[in-house]
Amino acid sequence: MTHRSYHNGVKTAVLLGGLWALLAAIGWIVAKGTGSSLWLWFFAGLGLLQTAYAYWNSASMSLRAMKAYEVSEAQRPDLYRIVRELSDRAGQPMPSIWIAPTSTPNAFATGRDPEHAAVCCTEGILAILGERELRGVLGHELMHVYNRDILTSSVAVALGGLVTSIAQFLMFFGDGRNREGEGVGLVSGFALALLAPLAATLIQFSLSRTREFDADEDGAALTQDPLALASALRKLETVTDRAPLDPTPAHQSVAAMMIANPFRGVGVRQLFATHPPMDERIARLEKMAGY
Repeated sequence: MTHRSYHNGVKTAVLLGGLWALLAAIGWIVAKGTGSSLWLWFFAGLGLLQTAYAYWNSASMSLRAMKAYEVSEAQRPDLYRIVRELSDRAGQPMPSIWIAPTSTPNAFATGRDPEHAAVCCTEGILAILGERELRGVLGHELMHVYNRDILTSSVAVALGGLVTSIAQFLMFFGDGRNREGEGVGLVSGFALALLAPLAATLIQFSLSRTREFDADEDGAALTQDPLALASALRKLETVTDRAPLDPTPAHQSVAAMMIANPFRGVGVRQLFATHPPMDERIARLEKMAGY
C-alpha cells in the first residue's frame, strides 16, 4: 500500500508542476510578446485570489450547488454513528453531515480542513447502499478531507483558470508587437488560446483521477474493508447509468469531488472524465483484499 501511495504522491506533484510549467511558459510568451511582465503579475495575483476564495469557501459553494440540507444526529443516527467511528479512528474531528435531494446515487466531502469539513450523501445513495457499503463510501470521502485534496483541487482549478485567462489574452492581442518588433503572432496567439486551456484541463482531470485512487486506497485502509467500497462502486456505476445527474453548470462544479462520475459520456468524452475507470478502481480494491 505504501508503494502505491508513494507513486500517486509523485504523480500529483508532477501534474501540479506541469500546470505551473505551462503557466510559466505562457507567461514568458506574454512578456516577450508585449514587452512587459505586468500582465503576468496581474494574472498571477488574480490566480492567487481565486485559489484563496475557492479554498476558503469550498464547503458552502459545493453544498449550495447541490441544494443540500444539514441533518442532525436525531434525524440520521446511522450516518452519525458511521462517521463518528471513522473520524475517531483517524483521530480527526467530526464533520457536519448533509444530504442532497437527488435520486442520483453519489457522495462527496468538502471543507478547507478537517475542522471545517462536511460530508454529503445524496438521497439516491442512501436508498441503494447497505450500511457496510455506505461505511466504505464515507471512509473514501473522509480521506479526501484528511489528504487535503480540497486544497490540491483549488490550486489546480485556479491555475487552470489562469492559463485560460492568459490564453484568451493572447487570442485578442496575439498580433501585438513590442518595441523590438517582436510579437506573439496572430496564428500563435490563436493556437495557444485553443491548446493551452485544453492542456490545462487534461492535467486537472488527470490530477483528479489520481486523487480518487488515493482516496479509494486510504479509505479502504481506514474502514479495513476494501470489498465494501468495491461493492458500493459497482452499484453506483450500475444505477447512475440509469439515473445520471443533470449536467447543469452548478452540478459540473461539484462533479470532480464526487465519489463516482455523476454524468455519462462515451467515446472522446471519456478523455475529459474526472474519475478513473470504475473497473480499474474495483480491481485495485479487490487486489487490496487479496483477490
